Amino acid sequence: MEKNQYIVALEIGSSKIVGAIAEKTSAGYLSVKHLQEERHLNSVRYGIVQNVENIKSSINRILKNLEGMVDGRITQVYMGVSGRSLHSIVSEVNRSVGSTEPITKELIDRIIHEATSTPIRNHDTIDIVPRTFYVDKVETINPVGQFGSSIKIRVNLIVAKPSLKLNLNRLMTFGIPVKDYIVTPLAVAEQILSESDRELGCMLVDMGAETTTVAIYRNKALIYLNTLPLGGRNLTRDVMTGLNVLEETAENVKKNINNPLDPNNVSNVVIEGLNAPEAANYISARTGEIIANINQQLANAGVSSDQIQSIVLIGGGAHLGGLQQKLAETIKIRVRMGQNPPALNILNPEINRMEYIEVFSLLAKAADMIEEGETCIELNKYDDPTFDNPALRQYVPQENEVKNEPVKTKKPEKKNRWKKWTDKLSSLMSEDDNDEEQ
Repeated sequence: MEKNQYIVALEIGSSKIVGAIAEKTSAGYLSVKHLQEERHLNSVRYGIVQNVENIKSSINRILKNLEGMVDGRITQVYMGVSGRSLHSIVSEVNRSVGSTEPITKELIDRIIHEATSTPIRNHDTIDIVPRTFYVDKVETINPVGQFGSSIKIRVNLIVAKPSLKLNLNRLMTFGIPVKDYIVTPLAVAEQILSESDRELGCMLVDMGAETTTVAIYRNKALIYLNTLPLGGRNLTRDVMTGLNVLEETAENVKKNINNPLDPNNVSNVVIEGLNAPEAANYISARTGEIIANINQQLANAGVSSDQIQSIVLIGGGAHLGGLQQKLAETIKIRVRMGQNPPALNILNPEINRMEYIEVFSLLAKAADMIEEGETCIELNKYDDPTFDNPALRQYVPQENEVKNEPVKTKKPEKKNRWKKWTDKLSSLMSEDDNDEEQ
């Protein structure tokens, strides 16, 4: 009987760190019911780890708590990569090939690998995503098996500043290695966008606390990825600074205004001591700036709004009242909220929330990547597998351990019948001798 596989993923955002475990059956069924998070401020800025020791301690606690939930030991993790410097760069590779032999997958892999042979100044290549193939200058979806004298491949190099991955490596120094790094926005797009989304044209917008990541797909391929240094926390800080209040107060006010993006129609009420329309003015102004920057990414990618059929909105900042409608009105593209990956069955209703869509997507992507028979968790073993409660499992003494055994009392020996008869005869003879002496 094949054993189930366990996958562990970590996602580090600007406002929280989340770790989760998925279980994959031999039939490919994927489920999750264990998740842990720690919220923080200022230890991660714009997706870049600033305070390595604080984040390392948080990760250690998260993993220890997860181990306790499954009664096992985590041996490796999949780590999500995201942050301000993450973006795509287009690279082209041309190759002359023999027209008498078909193009093979091995040849394609070698040509794609050539795309990374030239280093990008001040950046590391995190991933390579094929974009377009041409055989004898004719665009094709899949060149494998075709014949031609030349082939050209356009790929997207997913790059970031060296500090992004360097600090992630510094976090895992307590004995649990990173099995693989996964680009978080690409994992999310792969798991929640439909095939028609990617073919007809779709923009995935992940609005987090301090960054907004934009990924644009067309003709089933990624054509653009960029991370903006703007997010939901910018709105909060504008209210905090403009109205001279604590950040916690400003955040509560932002969340409790029904539609802060329409200040003229905001009820003239006081929330946390602040006038709601006045706070809405700050929120609306900054949100307008973020939407303008999102719209600019279409031009940067070389596509028009007519070539994009939909915008899928995710992230903590995406739940701002009125944002979905405002984005659709400004960019003139239909907008919908993203949903958790359909490939993942979330068994615990307490964690079935959209704010965890990134870590859920990492789990689903890692489940596709993990090799057969491999796992991220070694479960504890016991002699009696029938007990599910660790407190009730059979205790196994350790080597050289002193055993406390009960004291055994010695039972009196039973006399047989012959012994009893001879003893009685001796007694009678002794009495006769005594009588004669008297």
